[in-house]
Amino acid sequence: MFHSPLLRVLPLGLLLAASVVQAAPKKTVPRPADPFADPKDDPYNPLRYIASNVLTAIAFALILLVGLIQTWMVRKWGGKYMLSMVIGAYTFAFGIGTRFGLHSHPESKGIYIIEYLFVVLSPCAFIASEYVLLGRLARYLRADKYLIVNPRRITITFISSDITTFLIQAAGGSVSIASNTLSVAKLGSNIFLAGLVLQLASFLTFTCIFFVFIRRVYIHEPETWTMHASRKWHQDWRTLTGAMIFSFFGILIRSVYRVAELSQGFEGYLATTERFFYGLDTLPLFIAISIYVFFWPGRIIGNGTPPTATSPVKESVDSIPAPEKAD
Repeated sequence: MFHSPLLRVLPLGLLLAASVVQAAPKKTVPRPADPFADPKDDPYNPLRYIASNVLTAIAFALILLVGLIQTWMVRKWGGKYMLSMVIGAYTFAFGIGTRFGLHSHPESKGIYIIEYLFVVLSPCAFIASEYVLLGRLARYLRADKYLIVNPRRITITFISSDITTFLIQAAGGSVSIASNTLSVAKLGSNIFLAGLVLQLASFLTFTCIFFVFIRRVYIHEPETWTMHASRKWHQDWRTLTGAMIFSFFGILIRSVYRVAELSQGFEGYLATTERFFYGLDTLPLFIAISIYVFFWPGRIIGNGTPPTATSPVKESVDSIPAPEKAD
C-alpha cells in the first residue's frame, strides 16, 4: 500500500527532535517571575503568547471527530488507500491537544517541540492520500492515458517527494526550534524552509496534473464524464473531483502560510499571532480533510477498480467459442 512508507517514517521526526532536545544547551537568561505576565517578551516562551484553551478544545474535538468518522467510513465503505489521511488526522489532533500543555506550561520547550512537529508534519500524511487518490480515480475511470505522468509512476513519484520533504522538515525543524545557538538555529530554519518550499512546489505540480487530467477526460471521454449521471449527485465521481479541489486549496493555503511564516522566522509576526495559526493553518487543513466526510472516495469509486471490469474467470469463459448448431 502506497501510504505505508510515509507512515513508517512518521516517528523519525519525533526521534530526531528528542535527540536534539537532549543535546540543546540551556539558556542563561533569567526566567521571568511570572511567565503569564508578559509572554510576548518572554525569551523562554516559544509561542510568544499563551495558547487559548477554548480554541485548542474546539480544534482538537473537530479534528478528532473527523478521524473517527473516517475510520468508520473505511470499515463501512472501504477506501484503505485513504488511511494515511485518517492516521494523519489523529496525529494532527494529538499535536493540537498538546497546546493544552503549552497553556499551562508556556515555557516548556519539550512540549512545544512535540506540538510543533506533530502539527507541521501531519499534513504530509494528508498530502500522501491526495497523491494516491488521483491514481485510484484514474484507474477507476480507465483514463490513465490522460495523466501527464506515467500512471504507474505518478503515485510513487509524488509519495517519494512527500517522504523526502517530510524528512527535510523534520530535520530542519527539530534543529531550529531546539537549538540555542543562533547560527545553528538559522541553519535549521533554512533547512526547514527548503523542505516547505519543495513540498509546496511538488503539490502545486500535482495540482496542475490533476486539472489537466480532468480537462482531458471532459474533452476526450464524454461517456466517461457522464458515467454517473444516473446516480445521486453526492455519489457522482465528478463531485469527488470537486471535493478534491476544495481539499487541494486548503492544503495550498496552509502551505503558503507556513512558507511565509518561516520566512519571517520563529519570532516573526505570523508565528507569534495565534489567530493566524488557526485561520491559515488549522482551519484550511480541517476543511481539506473534513470535505471527504461528505464525499468519501471509498463510497464513490470503491477501491479504484473500474466498474465495468470483467473478472479473469468470466473473460476466460467468454473466450471459449460457442458450439456450432447442428443443421
